[in-house]
Amino acid sequence: MELILKETIDTLGEEGDVVKVKDGYGRNFLLPRKLAVLANKANLSILEREKAAIVARKKEQRDQAEALAKKIAGATVVIEHRSGEDNKLYGSVTSADIAAKLAELGIEVDKKKIVLDEPIKTLGITMVPVKIGYQVGADIKVEIVPLAAE
Repeated sequence: MELILKETIDTLGEEGDVVKVKDGYGRNFLLPRKLAVLANKANLSILEREKAAIVARKKEQRDQAEALAKKIAGATVVIEHRSGEDNKLYGSVTSADIAAKLAELGIEVDKKKIVLDEPIKTLGITMVPVKIGYQVGADIKVEIVPLAAE
């Protein structure tokens, strides 16, 4: 089944791309969610007319992603967490914790974009990659410090 993407889908393609997908994926997921339309003559002619607008929108989104990457690259997130012996944490620090601290700094990032292979379980400094989109990424410096005793 050939479809025209109406939105960028990380695993499939960018907005305006004509892609081939399996019938079930297109019929049961992409079409009902209005993420794509059938690649017929009428829709292809509409795509050709809107090509310039799509290119301008992609450029604007890429510029926004690069600006966010610059903002993130300079950020250091300090998270206080209870710890025990040998710098081990009670519990762990997850991507949701990092996203919450970034929000406190005024940087909005979806927790799904923060790439942690496994939660952080020790004190110290860790560089955590963030996938922003449009092949743009950045690293956040995450510093885990012991919770100050009250």
